[in-house]
Amino acid sequence: MLGVILTLAAIGLVAYFVIKNYYPPIILLLIGLVLLFIAYFTGVAPVAAKNSTHFFAFDVAQAFTDLMKGRLPGLGLNIMAIAGFAVYMDRIGASKSLVKLCVKPLQAIRSPYVLLALTYVVGQFIALFVNSAVGLGLLLMASVYPLLVALGVSRTSAAAVIATTCCLDLGPSSSNAMRAADLCGMDVVTYFIQGQGPVALCTIASVAIGHFFVQRWFDRREGAKANAENGPESTMDVDKALEGAGPAYYAILPMLPLFLLVIFSPLVYKGIKLSLVTAIIVSLIITLVIDILTRRDFKQCCKDSQAIFEGMGKVFTSTVSLIVCAELFALGLNKIGGISTMIQAAASMQNAGLVIMLLVMLVIMIVAAIVTGSGNAAFFAFSPLLPEAASSVGIPTLALVVPVQLSAGIARTMSPIAGVIIAVSGITGLTPIDLIRRTIPVMIIAVVVSVASSLIFL
Repeated sequence: MLGVILTLAAIGLVAYFVIKNYYPPIILLLIGLVLLFIAYFTGVAPVAAKNSTHFFAFDVAQAFTDLMKGRLPGLGLNIMAIAGFAVYMDRIGASKSLVKLCVKPLQAIRSPYVLLALTYVVGQFIALFVNSAVGLGLLLMASVYPLLVALGVSRTSAAAVIATTCCLDLGPSSSNAMRAADLCGMDVVTYFIQGQGPVALCTIASVAIGHFFVQRWFDRREGAKANAENGPESTMDVDKALEGAGPAYYAILPMLPLFLLVIFSPLVYKGIKLSLVTAIIVSLIITLVIDILTRRDFKQCCKDSQAIFEGMGKVFTSTVSLIVCAELFALGLNKIGGISTMIQAAASMQNAGLVIMLLVMLVIMIVAAIVTGSGNAAFFAFSPLLPEAASSVGIPTLALVVPVQLSAGIARTMSPIAGVIIAVSGITGLTPIDLIRRTIPVMIIAVVVSVASSLIFL
């Protein structure tokens, strides 16, 4: 019972400090270290005997060292490589070319709420290649938002749809998907296609339909009027918003890593084994050659390639550090035994064990994501618990990991302190609370559908 109380207290402390805008990685690190000290004094060693320094205070630091040694060469390098690639795509205008290509068909649709639903679908597709929720939100605010408003969609409805376009962390470029695949003992492409694929298709359809009806209901209830004549956004030129986009064929460049990974995966062609980082390096080389041949300015092209390393460094300070510190926090929770007690209690409920376990993990993940405003922080803090939770009720790890992993991104879109919510609401002049009033009903639908489809397909 003491372990459960300490667990709840630790989660409460993390929530308090994050809400008060303390730096999340260091908060997770410090509370994790405290939990490891507490665990030691209750007779649980911080590290395995073979890794011990033979002094308990140093063993606590050794636990953090072991996590870094395990994460930086693998998952950490993958995330940094993807971030470097994404920043480079933005620097040369390839990301804007992809958005411009995807936006063009939307301009032909004249039904406001059909356009609203399709905007989400298109945005979620782009999110496979532009893996920053804030970055994608800003791109779509500059390009699609004026089009939606000009066709009579209310500012709040348009903002709500754009804020949710990255609500599902899908594909090999998602750090959460990489971690989930690791937990399931699968390569990330197989996890994406066989695990996330069927669940994501159902969830995407439900979110699109949900936006159609929910935003229309809110607009009618609030008496929203078409603001094409009055809103300053409606006068914006979509082409001007995407100024700086590269040539049309640059749109395929952000898709190169995913294309290579799918082709040279066990699902398509087994003869060649291609890792994620190698696929990105190959894609970068191809992109650099194409960029040099297109612009014919070797010096400037070389200068722009600096964005690769800038992106890698930036994501190390923001995401990779968060991952390692969150895992130390999770290790501390495991060592004090509270989570194991809750898992065993759920497993002991014979017929209801699976449902209870799923609900327990979903509630933990959703609350953590809403409180922290980060799907990454929530998932990396608690994901190490999932294999044990799945085995305790006798289900495949994949069946538990997929809905819980997707719920972290979905819940982020319900948080008033999430970066994408703050960015989109700031541009539209809304408050974050006004915005999440529109996103929460749709995201609840998404959680229900993702869980139901996971139970059916996995």
